[in-house]
Amino acid sequence: MNIHEYQAKKLLQSFGASVSAGVPVLSPGDIDAAVDTLPGPVYVVKSQIHAGGRGKGTFKEAGPDAKGGVRVCFSADEAKENAREMLGKTLVTKQTGPAGKQVNRLYIEDGADIDRELYLSILVDRETSLFSFVASTEGGMDIETVAHDTPEKIHTIGIDALTGITGADVDKLNAAFELTGQAATDGKTLFPILYKAFVDSDMSLLEVNPLVVLKDGSLRVLDAKVSFDGNAMFRQPEIAELRDKTEEDEKEIEASNYDLAYIALDGDIGCMVNGAGLAMATMDIIKLYGATPANFLDVGGGATTEKVTAAFKIITSDPNVKGILVNIFGGIMRCDVIAEGVVAAIKEVGLDVPLVVRLEGTKVQEGKAIINNSGLNVIAADDLDDAAQKVVKAVKG
Repeated sequence: MNIHEYQAKKLLQSFGASVSAGVPVLSPGDIDAAVDTLPGPVYVVKSQIHAGGRGKGTFKEAGPDAKGGVRVCFSADEAKENAREMLGKTLVTKQTGPAGKQVNRLYIEDGADIDRELYLSILVDRETSLFSFVASTEGGMDIETVAHDTPEKIHTIGIDALTGITGADVDKLNAAFELTGQAATDGKTLFPILYKAFVDSDMSLLEVNPLVVLKDGSLRVLDAKVSFDGNAMFRQPEIAELRDKTEEDEKEIEASNYDLAYIALDGDIGCMVNGAGLAMATMDIIKLYGATPANFLDVGGGATTEKVTAAFKIITSDPNVKGILVNIFGGIMRCDVIAEGVVAAIKEVGLDVPLVVRLEGTKVQEGKAIINNSGLNVIAADDLDDAAQKVVKAVKG
């Protein structure tokens, strides 16, 4: 689960992190009061969407010379004018895709007198089984670019979960950031705060880009991107309430209501599969034969007819879907349950695109019989390779 920058900063501030003063704007009527709350004379108006690259983004409604989704303003009137220009418009960044995202929220923040910009993140390092800080002196840039062009400028400091962050770990971070004086002193306080926030809040990613050294030598969190472990939200009810469903795909929201693992993609072949590994293999073989999957969908090992029906409805609700591949290898999941769900869904919502079904495993004969006796126009497949070729051929005519 992701949250907005202003929510992330408020959360980090509650743990004691230093952030700039700022006010969220949720409607046009909030703009004047938000700006007047801040001391100025420099204001930063920030679009709040769940995507990176906001500063370099462009608004669909504006001309090619228009400013991006993060704007530095040098008077209260300029800040108010820019906020009105941005709110409700569609921002396109390298992470949103060409469709962009509508800016429904803004964050207006007090300006900062910056000396240096740094990059910091905390994540779960699956190679080392540690929580790891990633630190670089090259803040304010895409970390992928830094990693590609100057990998020596990226430092990874693993934290032992049993001991937590130690003084030695903090010293390594200060060295990686080349911090001295007041900044190094602030680091001894800030880095343990960020680590505690990460662990206590069940974060899966905390990215601060940039973490800044101000002209007075102090450290400040200037931006914050936070993702949480969705499986842990049952014990984080206050954080779960921060979820902004307007930033999520409606089909993914519907899937979460049925505990389905669904991710919308840009292709035209809908996939219903059981098991994440088999789902990935199914998407790969669709690509191999020249088409593109419209989704990742794992119905899991304990799916019911109701869940399968819901999954099929979600797939068919995507207007980009030109064909559907159901690929089930029944171990825990029974093929007859999948078949019953597919038949029930088709009878309820109809079927206007080719459907290829490959069933194998537990109750496979019963599952095939349900499909064969349904009277539906279904293309049967013997194995995954056969199924992929048939659905691609059906879609491409």
